[in-house]
Amino acid sequence: MPRMSGARALLKTLQSEKVEVIFGIPGGAIMPVYDELLNSPIRHVLARHEQAAAHMADGYARASGRVGVCMATSGPGATNLVTGIATAYMDSSPLVAVTGQIPTSMIGRDAFQEADIIGITASITKHNFQPKKPEEVPPMVKAAFRIAETPRKGPVLIDFPRDVQVGEGDVKIPERTDYPRWHFPDRPPEAAVKEAAELLLQAEKPLILAGGGVIAAEASAELRSLVEELRAPLAIALMAKGCFPEDHPLYLGLLGMHGMPYANQALTEADTILAVGFRFSDRTITPDMSLRKDVKLIHADIDVAEIDKNVQATIPLIGDAKKTLRALLSHVKGRVKPRKTEEWLKHLEKLRRRARLPLGPERKGYLKPPKLMKEIRELMPKRGIIVTEVGQNQMWAALYLPVYHPRTFLSSGGLGTMGFGFPAALGAKVAQPDVPVVDIAGDGSFLMNERELATSVKEKIPVIVVILDNRVLGMVAQWQRHLYAGRYSQVHLGLTPDFVRLAEAYGAQGLRVESYQEFRKAFKEALKSDVATVIDVPVSPEENVYPINLPKSLVKTAIQPPT
Repeated sequence: MPRMSGARALLKTLQSEKVEVIFGIPGGAIMPVYDELLNSPIRHVLARHEQAAAHMADGYARASGRVGVCMATSGPGATNLVTGIATAYMDSSPLVAVTGQIPTSMIGRDAFQEADIIGITASITKHNFQPKKPEEVPPMVKAAFRIAETPRKGPVLIDFPRDVQVGEGDVKIPERTDYPRWHFPDRPPEAAVKEAAELLLQAEKPLILAGGGVIAAEASAELRSLVEELRAPLAIALMAKGCFPEDHPLYLGLLGMHGMPYANQALTEADTILAVGFRFSDRTITPDMSLRKDVKLIHADIDVAEIDKNVQATIPLIGDAKKTLRALLSHVKGRVKPRKTEEWLKHLEKLRRRARLPLGPERKGYLKPPKLMKEIRELMPKRGIIVTEVGQNQMWAALYLPVYHPRTFLSSGGLGTMGFGFPAALGAKVAQPDVPVVDIAGDGSFLMNERELATSVKEKIPVIVVILDNRVLGMVAQWQRHLYAGRYSQVHLGLTPDFVRLAEAYGAQGLRVESYQEFRKAFKEALKSDVATVIDVPVSPEENVYPINLPKSLVKTAIQPPT
């Protein structure tokens, strides 16, 4: 066995895992790894903040389906990764975070830049490792990748003491390290699949719900085949956007607080529901969206912890979504009675036609975000990648910008992390350099990580940022309009930078538009640019995202305007 340092063992093992890029920032406790990185073919993207490095790795993972890797030093470097790690954990994104740590002899003594990052991240990672000698590094790294990429996917942290980085040992890099405790059943029992299939065949008002687990399992083709075989309508959670082509006649759209009214109504009227990779979160199934008391709920998920957590299942199907859908399809294929669901589909189509989303009046000097989403869709290729920040911008994109392919819509769902979009877009562009990547941003969210314009220029990562510039924290302001009688509290941003000059200061391209025609011209120019482009679009601070389905409990407690 060759002798090598722990730092070299880390990078050699990452090479064996086919890692192409690391996103990070160096510091004292991780310097030995960065020195060794000079001898490695692995690309390093220097972020300007560790949170952004984690979001870049997350965006890379979501766009590629591979494990993203980020790296930081100890103490504040490690704690700055926390928000990005938590974002990946909530959305089941495979990530390996490597943090430097003070020497093992100093741990627990409050040394300079010491933080118990193992303890801090225990609840937001699938597992944590801390090697004590160089020989332990390769098997731990291999195990970290297996855990991160094994369903249910998620982040893993390796905390790397400095003395282990510089120390040498007889190191062997294994081909593979299995971690049996993270193995999940491949597919549900045959009897359960057969029972579920019979319920679907008997249903007169079936509904299929898709969550992010469908994309994680690469099960979009199987989902489409089952939907078409059953002639059952499909509604989605935010994290499933892209798992099914949105121009398909059986597609209902987004569910939940900002869901389409006819999709939400379908949920309350369906007699049989198949939910796949779908966790029934409070934003997707609000307290006022009650299922029928006699509904038959088939819940298919890789994670047994999701079954019966929020909604009681009639039949649980624990297993990989792709294999579960294939198994169901094999039991229903050729057995669906003609016209069985036609009345149900006609009913839902009537609801769809009646639905009129209140877009509000045009306001002089401002552009309408729904119209902008339509413009972007017409200008972007179908396989172009849409990334969003969090807030009104996120919901406008989710509702009004159709997506047709998996891994082409990336957004922070579970944690709702402002500042996610721009760095995640950079990571996505690194993963898919041949397709355009656009970040739909709000000014408030973009400002949280605008410094990464420097990263985009230095690293030659040309993405497009469309800033819906309303000079306000839009979603909070909208809630304050609805629930607090327009009593605004700390939502007006006041002085914000000139985004055109800000972009230019970093060496990027900045464009300001004042009409839809100017927007189209600017976007076409951005698509051709070899540097990042920021397009500043004026949006009214009074603009609302519709639909919005506020829980009655919140409305009841809302502050009423004075009479």
